[in-house]
Amino acid sequence: MSKRLFNLSNQAAIAGIGTSHFGRNLPETPLKLAAIAFKNAIADAGLSRDDVDGLAINLGWPLGVDYDRVAEAFGLDVRYVNQTWTHGRFVTMCIQQAAIAVAAGLADVVACVAVASFTQERDILGGPGDFEGLREEGGTHGEYPPYGLTAPASGAAMAYQRYMSLYDADTSALGEVAVTMRRHARMNPNAIMQSPMTLDDHQCARQIISPLGLLDCCIVSDGAVVILITSAERARDLRQSPVYVAGMQGLRSSRDEFIFAPPGLGINQQQPGRVTPRSVDLDAYRMADIERSAIDGLYTYDAFTPLVLFVLERLGFCGPGEAHQWVAGGRIGLGGELPVNTSGGLLSEAHVSGWNSIAEITRQLRGQAGQRQISDASHLQWATAWGDSVVFSAS
Repeated sequence: MSKRLFNLSNQAAIAGIGTSHFGRNLPETPLKLAAIAFKNAIADAGLSRDDVDGLAINLGWPLGVDYDRVAEAFGLDVRYVNQTWTHGRFVTMCIQQAAIAVAAGLADVVACVAVASFTQERDILGGPGDFEGLREEGGTHGEYPPYGLTAPASGAAMAYQRYMSLYDADTSALGEVAVTMRRHARMNPNAIMQSPMTLDDHQCARQIISPLGLLDCCIVSDGAVVILITSAERARDLRQSPVYVAGMQGLRSSRDEFIFAPPGLGINQQQPGRVTPRSVDLDAYRMADIERSAIDGLYTYDAFTPLVLFVLERLGFCGPGEAHQWVAGGRIGLGGELPVNTSGGLLSEAHVSGWNSIAEITRQLRGQAGQRQISDASHLQWATAWGDSVVFSAS
């Protein structure tokens, strides 16, 4: 483990959250959706736009505007900026950079601004102007145009095919994930998907790319989320109870990493073999000074159902090849051992690149989640199958 120059644990906190409405083919532009979420966030925190002097943007090319246009449109005078593409794998990075910025005095209040306008960008995603799947060497979701893999679902499907072969799994575990996320969404009035779903519905859904069916794939939707991060000291004086950034670890990349498969499956350049969590995969717990067992709920980038299984194994909630059985019996549902994505996630609430789950984490740790509330939630974790993570704390 690398030696830390200073301890970032609990130095920064979420002070405000705001969302736009979520939906498909929304009439608002991405910038307007972001403005709606921004206004809601500063109202939530009891701040004004003049208090915001930092931006962490998760709506950049090819699916959004640049930071300077956001600052101009919102009337901000910023002295710190971090900008990434519209990708779920950059959620952790944006939060980390915002926390570092306020801890280092580079900004007082950083607005993390995320917008998804997927139904407005059909020509970009999967259409004739698809920058993602057709750029040289493909995209980082495992799209490899020379082999016909030009969509993110291809990588997830290939990984789960391999997983089923290695561990004698089937698609019923994927159904458990999809049905649980839909059940959570139906308790969330802001979620897009409100119709009930059964395991039979999942198993009978039309195939997209084997073994993934329609209900294994996330919503294609539009919406915005803004998260305001400030120092822990300042957050304690604002309108809402602070949600502290207690621990974190960064995004992983190497020949043994594939964005839609945990290490060990032998996908792409990975070496095959049963891989248990390494020391660096548990850094977020050490920074937060907690054990994994202290996590009261897990939130992850569930663009495809297998990713939920993969993150459970990557973090060691269960062993390699065990997640397909571990999720059975309501274990990841509200009231279960480890509730997952209690707002419905990308599968049933909305695809806002995972930021809708950060808003949900904040609600949960404030005790504001209504009928979705996790009892006595104290520590919640955002983590992905590719190894990055943030642990949030209520105190």
